[in-house]
Amino acid sequence: MLVTKNLVPGESVYGEKRISIDGGVEGTKVEYRVWNPFRSKLAAGVLGGLDDIFIKPGAKVLYLGAASGTSVSHVADIVGPDGLVYAVEFSPRSGRDLINMAKKRTNVIPIVEDARLPAKYRMLLSTVDVIFADVAQPDQARIVIHNAESFLKDGGHVVISIKASCIDSTMPPETIFANEVQTLMKSQFQPLEQVTLEPYERDHAMVSAVYQRHKSKQN
Repeated sequence: MLVTKNLVPGESVYGEKRISIDGGVEGTKVEYRVWNPFRSKLAAGVLGGLDDIFIKPGAKVLYLGAASGTSVSHVADIVGPDGLVYAVEFSPRSGRDLINMAKKRTNVIPIVEDARLPAKYRMLLSTVDVIFADVAQPDQARIVIHNAESFLKDGGHVVISIKASCIDSTMPPETIFANEVQTLMKSQFQPLEQVTLEPYERDHAMVSAVYQRHKSKQN
């Protein structure tokens, strides 16, 4: 079971199970929220064997493809009150749910914009430590690279959920994953890990990489 310490005790976000344990001081409780891997690619990646998602207390995270904020809320739990999550979502309907979630989790900055156009939200962001992407678009690698060039610190990390069928449904998923990794490598990323997301998601992989901003691009 995967859990995150609830940033807003007593509040659930999407009906998830909450667990309270003794906080060690008389009368205090610590509340955790169960992180469902069938509702979150990032949770599926962790349970699928990804050693490090680079999201930790105090981190600044750019989350691309935030949807209604289910996974974002757990990332907000992890980074805590000293961290920030810039959550980008294109759909106005999902964006409304995201904004409502952020009313309680004030370390979340909801941004209802197109992740392909980072210049549109440049004024809202500072440099980030990590980019997590779950945008399920054919040009996902390019979207991540474009945002990294705008916002990711040198030595920062990306974690990307790759849905093979969104890129090319006629090619073997393994070939698509390899092609995406090659695209990242040509833009100053050094791949670190790759895991599949089964049994939680079919034909998905999660890739992590470190950004070497000042390294010359490969041919």
